[in-house]
Amino acid sequence: MDARDKQLLRSLRLELCTEVLVDGLVIQYLYQEGILTDSHVQEIKSQTTSQRKTMMLLDILPTRGPKAFDAFLDSLQEFPWVKEKLMMKRKEMTVQDPAAVTEIAPCILKTSPTDQQLNKLARRLGPEWEHIVLCLGLSHTDIYRCKVNHPHNLQSQIVAAFVLWRQRLGKKATIQNLQAGLMAEEVDPSVIQYMLG
Repeated sequence: MDARDKQLLRSLRLELCTEVLVDGLVIQYLYQEGILTDSHVQEIKSQTTSQRKTMMLLDILPTRGPKAFDAFLDSLQEFPWVKEKLMMKRKEMTVQDPAAVTEIAPCILKTSPTDQQLNKLARRLGPEWEHIVLCLGLSHTDIYRCKVNHPHNLQSQIVAAFVLWRQRLGKKATIQNLQAGLMAEEVDPSVIQYMLG
């Protein structure tokens, strides 16, 4: 999924959870279109409330390839106002010129991110954080440890993983390397800007 669309889903997450009931046609349509697998459907249906079901769907969608966002829009036949809003927001985001993203000074790129910066970064990341830290050289075991050490707090898991990366790589754990990892996972450039802001 396009980084911009991931960002869009994240920015409207709470609103979508209150407006969209995924029990009905939404899941069935996404399943029919091959966006969701059997196990995804089961995982979503196993959630206890409709809001949790929608959240689960919103966690899964960004990992389902380039067609996922458009298929999601198509699935919103019962919610034309939500579809309208998503399409409007998407247009607004496209209008913003990507060249307007400010360049990061080379002296900053060579420094290691501070705890405060890692905290800000963790606030903006979702389920894609695991792929990012794998890109940066951590192992699945490292990720598992971070999850076990902070079982109920996703942000703490993410911060712990980045702190571990920084400890392990020392001077090589630069903002430049971090940015490369984020870009490899198609994280929106605004996330880095926010972290450094």
